[in-house]
Formats: sequence, C-alpha cells, structure tokens
Amino acid sequence: MQKIKSLMARQGLKSPQESMADLSPVENLRIPSTEEMRELRQQPIDPQAEQEIIDSIEEVYFSNDSFDMVRHELEKLPPELNLQELEEYRDKLKRQQAAVSKRVADLILEKQPSYVKELERVTALQTNLQLAAVICTNARRQLRVSKEEFTEASLGLLANQRRRQLLTGLLKSLRTIKTLQRTDVRLSEMLEEEDYPGAIQLCLECQKAASTFKHYSCISELNSKLQDTLEQIEEQLDVALSRTCKHFDVLHYTKVQKAYTLLGKTQTAMDQLHMHFTQAIHNTVFQVVLGYVELCAGNADTKFQKMQYKDLCTHITLDSYIPCLTDLCKALWEVMLSYHRTMQWHEEHDKQKAVPSQDDAAGEPDELTVDRSYVKKKLEHGLTRIWQDVQLKVKVYILGTDMSNFKYDDFIVVLDVISRLMQVGEEFCGSKSEVLQESIKRQSVNYFKNYHRARLEELRMFLENETWELCPVKSNFNIAQLHEFKFMGQCRSPSVSPSRQAASSAGPALEELSLFQQYHQDGNPFEMHIEHKEEETEDVLASNGYESDELEKSVYQDYDDSDSDVPDELKQDYVDEQTGDAPLKSVSRETIRSKKKSDYNLSKASAPILTNTTLNVIRLVGKYMQMMNILKPIAFDVIHCVSQLFDYYLYAVYTFFGRNDMPVPSPSLPTYGGRETVPARVVGPACLYESSGLGLISSRLRTTLNRIQESLIDMDPVGENAGVHAPPEDRKEKVPSPHLSQMVILTDSGTLYGLAQRVVATESLVFLAEQFESLQSHLDTMMPAAKKPFLQQFYSQTVSTASELRKPIYWIVAAKAIDYEQMLLMMAGVKWDIKEIMSQHNVYVDVLLKEFEQFNKRLGDVSRHVRIPLPVSNVLWEHCIRLANRTLVEGYANVKKCSNEGRALMQLDFQQFLMKLEKLTDLRPIPDKEFVETYIKAYYLTENDMEQFIKNHREYSMKQLANLVNVCLGSHINKKARQKLLAAIDDIDRPKR
Repeated sequence: MQKIKSLMARQGLKSPQESMADLSPVENLRIPSTEEMRELRQQPIDPQAEQEIIDSIEEVYFSNDSFDMVRHELEKLPPELNLQELEEYRDKLKRQQAAVSKRVADLILEKQPSYVKELERVTALQTNLQLAAVICTNARRQLRVSKEEFTEASLGLLANQRRRQLLTGLLKSLRTIKTLQRTDVRLSEMLEEEDYPGAIQLCLECQKAASTFKHYSCISELNSKLQDTLEQIEEQLDVALSRTCKHFDVLHYTKVQKAYTLLGKTQTAMDQLHMHFTQAIHNTVFQVVLGYVELCAGNADTKFQKMQYKDLCTHITLDSYIPCLTDLCKALWEVMLSYHRTMQWHEEHDKQKAVPSQDDAAGEPDELTVDRSYVKKKLEHGLTRIWQDVQLKVKVYILGTDMSNFKYDDFIVVLDVISRLMQVGEEFCGSKSEVLQESIKRQSVNYFKNYHRARLEELRMFLENETWELCPVKSNFNIAQLHEFKFMGQCRSPSVSPSRQAASSAGPALEELSLFQQYHQDGNPFEMHIEHKEEETEDVLASNGYESDELEKSVYQDYDDSDSDVPDELKQDYVDEQTGDAPLKSVSRETIRSKKKSDYNLSKASAPILTNTTLNVIRLVGKYMQMMNILKPIAFDVIHCVSQLFDYYLYAVYTFFGRNDMPVPSPSLPTYGGRETVPARVVGPACLYESSGLGLISSRLRTTLNRIQESLIDMDPVGENAGVHAPPEDRKEKVPSPHLSQMVILTDSGTLYGLAQRVVATESLVFLAEQFESLQSHLDTMMPAAKKPFLQQFYSQTVSTASELRKPIYWIVAAKAIDYEQMLLMMAGVKWDIKEIMSQHNVYVDVLLKEFEQFNKRLGDVSRHVRIPLPVSNVLWEHCIRLANRTLVEGYANVKKCSNEGRALMQLDFQQFLMKLEKLTDLRPIPDKEFVETYIKAYYLTENDMEQFIKNHREYSMKQLANLVNVCLGSHINKKARQKLLAAIDDIDRPKR
C-alpha cells in the first residue's frame, strides 16, 4: 500500500481515495500498492479458499467506518498471552488482510481504464477553473472601473426613482387609510340625514377597501370598527322601518327598502316590518287608552302604566268613552293606512321592475324573484293578521264598559264608529269583522233592552200627561225632515253607516272611492260623524209669519195656552232643534179665512194632525231604525220593539177615547138589532168592549186590541197579585195601562165631548200609521228572511187597523151630540091614527133638524181650533144620521095605533127630514135611508108578505117587527095568524140571545 502511495506522489497526483479523504472518515483502510497488487496476483490462491478467508472476517469490521481495529484486537487479547497463539492469530489476520487486499487490487485493476479516463477529466476541469478565475478577476477589475467612471450616477437616479414610486404608492395607501379612519364622521352625518342607502354603500365600500389593505396592522382595528358601524346602521334602519307603521312616507320608505336591498336582507326586513306593525297596534291602543285613563283619574296614585290593556279599558269613564274610542280608531286607521300604502308601494315597485324589457326580466337573478314573491305573500298574509289584531284590541275596549246607561245619541255614535271601522276592515282585507260584530251585538242587545224598557215607560208618561193639543208643524211636514231619518234620504242602502252616508252626500264621485282612496293623503274617516252631527238640523214647526194675523192666532191660541202643561221632555224634543230650511212664505188673510170657513170639510191636503207624543214616537222609530241600520244582527228585536211602540200608542188612543164610560143607557133608548146603541163595558181579560150593531169594531181590530192587551199591557197594579198571572220576566216586558190626563175633559157638551182632543188623538194615530206604511219597504230590507212574516202580519193586522178606530171613537160623540131621547118623547106625543092626509110635517122633525144645525155649528167651532179632515166629518155625520134614522124607526115602532094617513105622515116627516138634512151635509148617500123607508112601507104589507119580510129583514129588532104585526095587521088577521108571525119573530131573535 505504501508503494502505491509513493508511486502516486511521484506523479504529483492524489489517489481517488485521498481526494475523498475529506469526505469520508475511513482513514485506517490501506489500499495496496501496485507492486503489492502484482505480488498478490502472482500468488496462486484458490478463489474458494480466498472467499472462505474473507467470509471468516468478523462482521464488526464491516459495521462502522469509524471502527478502531487496533483497539478491538487489543481488547480481545486474553489476560495471559501466549506467543504461539499470538503468532498464529497474527498470521490469520495477515491472510485475511492479504485476501482483502487482493480482492481490492483486482477491483482496482478491473476499473483502471475508467479511473484513468476520469482522472483526465478532473485534470481538464482544473485547467478550466484556473482560466475562469483569471476571467473573473479581469471582469471585476473592469466593472470597478466602470462603476467608478460611468454608471454610479445613473444607477443612483434609477434607484431613487424606484424608491420614489414606492413611496408614492405608500403615500396613496396611507391617505386611503386616513380616509377610512375618518369615514365614521361622514357615516354619522349620513345617518342624521337619514341617507341609509348612502351610509350602507359607503360602509360596504370601506370594508372592501379595508380588505385591500389588510396587510397593514392598523387595518384590523378599522375592520372591526366598520363592522360595529354597520351593525349600528342596521339598528337605526330598524328604528326607521318601525316609524313607517304609523306615518308612511314614500321617500322615507324607499330609502329604507333600498338600504335593506344593499344589505341583502329584503326578507328579513319584511319579517321585521310585520313585527313592528303588531307592536305598533299594541303600543298605539295602550297609549291612547292610558292617556284618557290618566286624564280622568287626575292625581290618583294608581300605577296605570303597569296594568294590562284589558284592565286599563275597565277604567274608562262614560264621559271619555266616545272620545277615547274615536281617537283609538283614528290611531288604528293610521296604522292600517300605513300598511295599505306599504302594499301599494310594493305593487308599484314590482310593476316598475317588470316594465323595462323581457331580456332584463330573463336576466334577473332568481334571488330577486324569490324575494319579490316572498314579500308579496307576506304582505297579503299580513292583512288578515293585522286586522285580527285590530279587532281584538277594539273588542276588549268595547266589552270593557257597560253601555246600558249610555244616552241614545252616544250609543248611536259608538255604533257608527264601529260600523265605520268594520267598513274599513272590509275594504282592508275583505273581512266581515265577525269579532267586532259579536262584541257590538252583545253590547247592543244589553243596551237596547234597557233602552226600550225606558222608552216605553217614557211613552206611558207622555201619554198620561198629553193634553192632545195640536202640534203646529208645517203643511209640508214629513218624517224625512227629522234628523233621525236623515240617513234614509242620504243613502237608501240599509247596510251603510250614518257617517258613510254623510260622505256619500258630498257627491257621487266620492261614493265610488274607497275609504283608503278618499283619505290617502290626509283626513280621517272617523272625524266624519262629528262634523255630520254638527250639521244635522231640522225645521218642522210652523213658521211664526202668521203672528200678525188674528185669525191664525185664534187657531193656535189654545195650543199656546196649554203648552205650559206639556212636560219639559216633550218640549225639549223639538224646540231646541233648528235647520237651515227656508221658512214658508206668509199666507194671505183671505186665503186663510177661505180655508178656515169650513176647514173640517176640506178634502185637500193640509198640515198633518199630530201631537208632541206622536212626534216623539216618530223620533223613537227613527232612532230604532238607525240602530237597525248600523247593526243588522238585532234587526228583528228592534223591529219587534218598534211594533210595540205603535201597539202601545194605538191601545192608549182606544183606551182614552174609544171606550164609553157613560152609564149603561136606559131601556127607552133605541136599540139596533136588539142591542143598545151605546157600547156597554164587558168585563173580562179576553174581551175589551162590545160595540153596537153598527159594526163599529171589526173582528180584526178586536183581535188586535186583545193581542196588545195580553202581550204588552200589565193589567195588575204593582204589588197586587204579583206573580200570579205571569212570571217576573214576562211582567218586566209589559207596561201598565196608561190613564188619560185629568186635564182632558170629555164630558163637556160645549166642546162636543172633547171632539178636538179626539180628532187630534185619532188622526195622529192615522198619521203615525201612514208613516209606518211609508217605512215598510225599508223595514222589509232590514228584516231577516225567516222573520218577514212577522212584519207582514204586523202591517196587515195592526197598522192597517188604525183608521178603523175612527168609528168607535167618533160614535161616542155622535151618540151624545144630539138628544135622541127628546126626539123619542116628542114622537110618542104625535097622533098617528089620523083620518085625513096632512100637508104639514110634525114638530119633532124641526127639533131634530135644529139639533143637526147646532151640531154643524159646533163642528165649525171645533174646526177653528183643530182641522177636521173630510173622513172625520164624514164619519161623524154618518154616525149622527144613522142614529137619527134608527131613532126614527124606534119611534115609529112605539106607535100604538096608526092609520094609513098616519103612515103617509111618517113618510112626509122623513122626506122633510131628508130634504133639510141634505142641505147641511154633503154626505151621499144618506146612511140608513132605506132602513127607515123600508120600515114605513112595511105597514102596507099583507099577511103573507109580512111573513116573508120578517125572514128577510133581520136588521130590525124583535120589538120593531112585533109592532108591525100588532099595529099594521092587528085588525086584519085573526089571533092564530098573529101568534104565528110573532113566533117567527121569536125564532129569529132566539140565536141572538
């Protein structure tokens, strides 16, 4: 190995192993020299033996490059050395070394060509490196010279320019950062200006810019600040959104929606909006009611603010109930109007988005389409939800107070307001407002029961204090002039509230507009009824233009004198109300006198006859119909009560004037058909009073009076027989029978037994019936279909019988106005069995005619105070003439002896009576004329004709027919024939008994 190394040293080269020495820690491996390798090759060694020697080398020699062989072998030496063993072991190691060296040498020789070739390449590389070192040295020297002489200034300029550019960019970035730092001031200004879209746009741009400069450490803090600012903007945006719930502004709402669109929260905004509307309804009603409660409570220590809304409503006083309800509806209207205008905004906005072009619509993002659809459905669903909230709040308020003690006008105002609110609900979302209808129906039924009971008692009081004097109304008076019936003239539809009718009277154009269209910009539908009430006036009383006319003064002087006796309630009902209608022009004295000369006999229309009580009943009917008009569910109950008002008035008029309280007439008075001419009282609850055979009371009228007495009149005085005839509930619905005022005198013959009062009472009832007839069609539209037979029966059996009361009421006057008793006595003194025909009539005819003339004069006197309509005068004359004629027949039937000349005298007397009577009255034909003539002619009948006459003429009494048999045929027939005729008369009269 040393030989190999020495050989390489002489050549000036290092062996590959030495070149690698620095890279490898193997220093103890000695590579054999060339001579040794030659010697080793020359030594004949068996390859197999050589391989066995190599294999015998310990593994440790091959394990680690840093292995210390010497130390290893020394450590293997035994404690006691044996030279021979050592030499043997040494020889073994040498053999092993020789084998390894030979193997290495063989490998070297095998790779010698490659080694030489590689060695040549290394030598060439060394030469090239030395040349490169020289070139680099020269280049550096030349570059140093160039730097010093030529490029140092130019490169400095370039470096400075590059640095300037960098600094300029940095300055721009710093300015941007500075601007970002100051954006919070501008954002605050924009929020104060309510420029929410601009603020959000600026904030988003700042966030985008901040993300560009996020490599600066100051930007991280700015990012968090911008995020906080954005959240603050959203909070203020939510507050701004809530403000639109009460006062909608198009520009404001447009800004808010644009801002939410920039945030990408359109659906969230709609959810928040509905929540704000719900909250606005709650807060609005609570604040309105709380304000009135605290105002009315004064300095009370009660903490109303902590109360629930339901409990708060129970503290509303009666005086503040209507103003609070009105303000409550006004506030709720503002909320619903804002919601309505919100929907309109979205509809118009959607139309504008859909207009541009189909290409734009096709390119519209799906997200926007989804948002628009969501908003539309949400708004449509919110209509019902918001109206339901409004109904529930108003329902709590309505039921929180007992309205049974409200004044009528106040209650009508409440119904009007609620009706208008239901109209708003119908236009708002098409709702029928079942919640409001049920609550107001409960209050109305409760109120109306108490109200109607009080009105019946009031009517009884009016009737008992009524002096039946004429109430001076204009000649053109009709119920439409009363403000209680204004709603009928303004709108014939019974489903429209009075306030809506007031709006419709403004013109046909407004009728076509909905409430939301009428009050789109300003105004409030719940202010209409107040203005309407202020404008309601009337002028129904007669003008004072006749005060200078003495004749007109005399017409109404009795009314003026008796006015002090009228209750204040009656005066209040019509004296305090005025209208703007033009008063009637003054009428000339001649015209008035020509009318008053025979006013009771005029057929043409004049001022209606009615009393204060009649006017009051008509007003009550108008008030009841107003209530029906507003609240249809209780229409039947109200119409039933309206019918009771008419029933009670009719019953009172009959009770006061249709019954005769005279003693039962003596037998000497004439009877018709076997019954007295004057109605006698019949005791019993089922019957009222029997009339004469004249058919004064029809079966229909008698049935009506019986029905009224059984269903409406409490016949038992308070405390007497209570609970015996009827349960307390039925008694509570009945009214005691009224009593005629003591100031009304019906026994004075000078006034024709109170004829003026009778005329006023009866004709006021007829006038009331006429007004009911005019209202029938309107009532029919209000009445439920199932209850319409009740209304038809009421009109056919009650209203239509009003005029039938004329007969029994005026018959009493006719029975007392003429002295029929005196006429019978004078006829009894006449001698009828005369032998010659007389040319002069008897005195009793002149007396009777004088009685009629006096009656006619007294009718004229009465007519100066009260106009007597033609039907009334006709009934009076008919009764008087009929009674006179029947008295004549009765007088003729009292004759004991009569000749044919006497019969001729009877005819003469009757013809004289008819001739003079026809000059006094225009009534044609004369009543019962045939009744007298037929009886007189019957004196000339034979026996056979008399029998047939008795069978055919049952209108005559048994006494009258018997007189014909006894006086006329007595001397011509035998006793048997007379008995036969009298038996026939008795058979006819038996069923009557």
